[in-house]
Amino acid sequence: MKLIKEYMTPSPHSIVSTQNLQFALQKMHELNVRHLPVMEAGKLVGMLSERDIRFIESYEKTDLESLRVNDAFSDDPYTVGPDASLKEVCQEMAERKIGSAIIVEKGQLLGIFTWIDALSVISKLI
Repeated sequence: MKLIKEYMTPSPHSIVSTQNLQFALQKMHELNVRHLPVMEAGKLVGMLSERDIRFIESYEKTDLESLRVNDAFSDDPYTVGPDASLKEVCQEMAERKIGSAIIVEKGQLLGIFTWIDALSVISKLI
């Protein structure tokens, strides 16, 4: 059985909920990522996606510098342990129509698995 820990991106970049959304978007662009785990006191509290920011930005007169990550992030992200099955994680992401899974163990952030990682796995199989 293939385990998610073999395919995740380890030690992903993260952000704290008090940062402003402009900073978060800039960080995503600089790192070339679309998802940032949201951390507080070393614990995962949610996930912020570029889509979350773009949704808020679509409202007229939205100032991303005045809004905080905690105004936009998902506080119930899909999380799995490092020994989760790659197949099950991919199936769950497809069913939920989500772009990422956060890998945690004992409350600690270990990695992230995104649809880009899934495409990389598929490309090696075909």
